[in-house]
Amino acid sequence: MVDVFQLFAVSAVVMGVSQTVSRERIFAPLRERLGGKDTWLGYLVSCPYCVSHYVAFAMVPLTGTYAIHVTVDGWPGSVLRWFLSSLLITVIAAFFRVVFWFVDETQGLVKRRQRTEEEETATRRLMRKQVEQKVGPVDEQEPTPPASH
Repeated sequence: MVDVFQLFAVSAVVMGVSQTVSRERIFAPLRERLGGKDTWLGYLVSCPYCVSHYVAFAMVPLTGTYAIHVTVDGWPGSVLRWFLSSLLITVIAAFFRVVFWFVDETQGLVKRRQRTEEEETATRRLMRKQVEQKVGPVDEQEPTPPASH
């Protein structure tokens, strides 16, 4: 049986490679040359889930991560074992992609919140400065009490 760590490690590699090929700027020329999302072939390299299949098909025999054993003998059994193990790694990679998306989105929300607070603080400073310029310097003296009758 395949080590669980190896199964998850190969799935993480598949997720990372497929995300890089399908989303990152370095592979944008390849995706554009294949037609982007407008063509069938271009879509197949623009979809992280689709790309993860191709990567898993290559990674399973390279790493020997055959997690699914079949009872069929001969070459049909070998092909089936390779195909099903690749699909399992693809599915695990898809779950990893969802987890990392949530982590990335959470980080994005934190950064947006920080940026919004910084912008609000800068706006308040600017408004305070504009008011001070219009009104003039504000004396910090205590107001005089009203005269008694």
